[in-house]
Amino acid sequence: MPIQVMDMPKMAREEGKRKVIFNTNRFHAWLHVYPKPGDKDDMHCHNADQTFYVIDGECTMHFPDAGKAVMTSGMVATITGGSFYQLENTGSGPMVLMGNRSGPSEAIQHINYELRKDIKTLSREEMDKIRHPGNVRISQ
Repeated sequence: MPIQVMDMPKMAREEGKRKVIFNTNRFHAWLHVYPKPGDKDDMHCHNADQTFYVIDGECTMHFPDAGKAVMTSGMVATITGGSFYQLENTGSGPMVLMGNRSGPSEAIQHINYELRKDIKTLSREEMDKIRHPGNVRISQ
């Protein structure tokens, strides 16, 4: 179907996790739910430009220089490919984001800040090194 309309808050309640909602050769988008306050991912970047739109909750974006930006419902972040960041649920309930990137999801790299490697290429030991209790699953 060339056009699809979605109820993102309803989808977040029903899915409760990351869900790809659109994926073509030129663009992909997803729903991303961080269910609990304190959930976060690793400091990383991608090889494509992207945006995050906060649908619900509070998202704090952390940067390698110890800076941060707090976003609430209705706010958007634009991120150029190669810019490192970490997302954290700093609200009192679930954090729901819609993200999108240029290119197909299969072509995206997830470069961990500490190791400077694409997580798709990491060994089990290296993956354990970047995971911490309470983190959300690192997605690619």
